[in-house]
Amino acid sequence: MLEIIILAAGRGTRMRSNLPKVLHPLAGRPLLQHVVDTAAALNPKRTHVVIGHGADQVRDAIAGDLEFHIQTEQLGTGHAVLQALPHCAPDSTVLVLFGDVPLMNKTTLQQLLPAADHGLVMLAAALDDPTGYGRVLRDTEGEFLGVVEQKDASTAELAIREVNTGVLAGSASLLASLLSRVGNANAQGEYYLPDALGMAVSDGLSVAVMVTEEISDILGVNDRLQLEQLERRYQITRACDLMREGVAIRDRQRIDIRGQLFCGRDVTIDVNTVFEGQVILGDGVSIGANCILKDVEIAAGTVVHPFCHLESAVVGSHCSVGPYARLRPGTVLGDAARVGNFVETKNATLGMGSKANHLAYIGDSKVGEGCNIGAGTITCNYDGANKHPTVLGDRVFVGSNSTLVAPLTIESDGFVAAGSTVTKDINSAQLAVSRARQRNIDGWRRPEKSKD
Repeated sequence: MLEIIILAAGRGTRMRSNLPKVLHPLAGRPLLQHVVDTAAALNPKRTHVVIGHGADQVRDAIAGDLEFHIQTEQLGTGHAVLQALPHCAPDSTVLVLFGDVPLMNKTTLQQLLPAADHGLVMLAAALDDPTGYGRVLRDTEGEFLGVVEQKDASTAELAIREVNTGVLAGSASLLASLLSRVGNANAQGEYYLPDALGMAVSDGLSVAVMVTEEISDILGVNDRLQLEQLERRYQITRACDLMREGVAIRDRQRIDIRGQLFCGRDVTIDVNTVFEGQVILGDGVSIGANCILKDVEIAAGTVVHPFCHLESAVVGSHCSVGPYARLRPGTVLGDAARVGNFVETKNATLGMGSKANHLAYIGDSKVGEGCNIGAGTITCNYDGANKHPTVLGDRVFVGSNSTLVAPLTIESDGFVAAGSTVTKDINSAQLAVSRARQRNIDGWRRPEKSKD
């Protein structure tokens, strides 16, 4: 039976932030959420999260079937594990992970766990620059002896490139026995979890060392620079995966996927694009530069031109959106619809082939098929207290610079003359003209500036 303990109690002072370190986002999710999701993929019996600094915030922010345990004083990793161990079954295998190491690979952990059936197993790595990590000590035969933390290491020990990642696994009863004997006579005055490994060796117990070659497995976050470095590493990995699946990404360095992105065949994504939530792109979809898409579904053949912002919208096939268009939540575009530059929609449906090509606002509206919304048109859907609907039938033509005051219905083939303010329903095949009569005044002289 597998139980997982995730250590997430630290303050993270080097982040220089009021937000607990493990809640800082990477790819749109808190660091800790990445670790929790990886843990869940291993199907543990229970997952324990040790929290301390900002405990209430952490508890409220993280999703999953979790048991939280408070470390009231941050006295080291060994002390942190002891906050959760009493809640683990004595015969369970316990895997210890860290809430600020978000890119740990599930496959690596699956390879690590079998060795825990025979004692303790730790995860190590060989680094060109081991600064900041505890060093793995071995005897002349290469057998594991223990771990020395950097602040306690001698000059010779600091030259060792093999480091402890902190990840280890073993039976709950064995870990509890070892950690109960770990002291804090070190430079930090803390109870180090890795000291249990050296103690196990001294007791004649088996300690296996698995060395990972995947550096992403061990990279943690201590400051904002490291957070940005992991963000880029993560995003490049996601971009490479998509390109292997056939997606044309113009620059893998300039894409951000902060959720789930599903792409059909022959999808093209230009630079500086951001995808949040769940985004689905059909075959042949093209996303222009500098676009933001959040919780959007786009059908085949649609082109989203540069500088568009789409959120909680459904876009049909062979549509054209933008440039500089904003589709707000509740927008649904039928096939071959067109929403052009500086057009904003909200809670609006545009039927097949309908178009609003320039400078329009369409809110709380249902627009039929084959309609034309002229430049400068707005739906006045809000009376200061309530929202009201605007309904257009099929083949409605709305001339430029028109104001449609809701609630309003324009039946199929209705026509609104340019510059009209429409407050009454329009029947089928009617023309609505609502503007002040023009007067041309003879002899008009332009005002002159005062010479005073």
